[in-house]
Amino acid sequence: MESQPLESSTLSSLVIPLLKGVVYQDSDPQLWNALLSLQSRVRDYVAVLGLGLVLDEAEGYAFLRSNPTVDNGEPKLPRLIVRRQLSFPVSLLLALLRKKMAECDAGGADTRLVLSREEIVDLIRVFLPENTNEARLIDQVDAHISKAIELGFIRPLKGQDNAFEVRRILKAFVDAQWLSEFAQRLTDYRELLTVNESENND
Repeated sequence: MESQPLESSTLSSLVIPLLKGVVYQDSDPQLWNALLSLQSRVRDYVAVLGLGLVLDEAEGYAFLRSNPTVDNGEPKLPRLIVRRQLSFPVSLLLALLRKKMAECDAGGADTRLVLSREEIVDLIRVFLPENTNEARLIDQVDAHISKAIELGFIRPLKGQDNAFEVRRILKAFVDAQWLSEFAQRLTDYRELLTVNESENND
């Protein structure tokens, strides 16, 4: 009987970090190992809140996602995990980074994808009008990078100015099916960016 409070406390200590954001193996190995050993109980624990546990042991990350709403006559639970609407430039940046990650994986290179700010700017530059102001472009890309950092998809490297690691969790949000439609999506983005630039210059 005395072990129950301890178990509840242990589960809470795993769920609370997940409610705050993504749990990474390399950031907290002790927490990660506890999550692996108790993941089935964590799944049951968060299911009561209408949440599901997404855990990728190979890539070393875990997070909570709202379960699809099932119309079974029961009252709908309020959404705990907020959906964020991304601007199209940020979506474009994430798509380009995901494509770069896929190329890196296919080439059998290091699993860590590290890019400089200049490399990220070059990725986006191709999809912008040729007359885009360079200083303005860099300012815009810096804002998009900051948003991607806030979302947890990239992180700045300590001791390396303007160098960023693309985190593997990006694969969970931009999947293979999305990538298969990548060419058409980029065409759409390019048209939208061109229209937006034209409207700003009018």
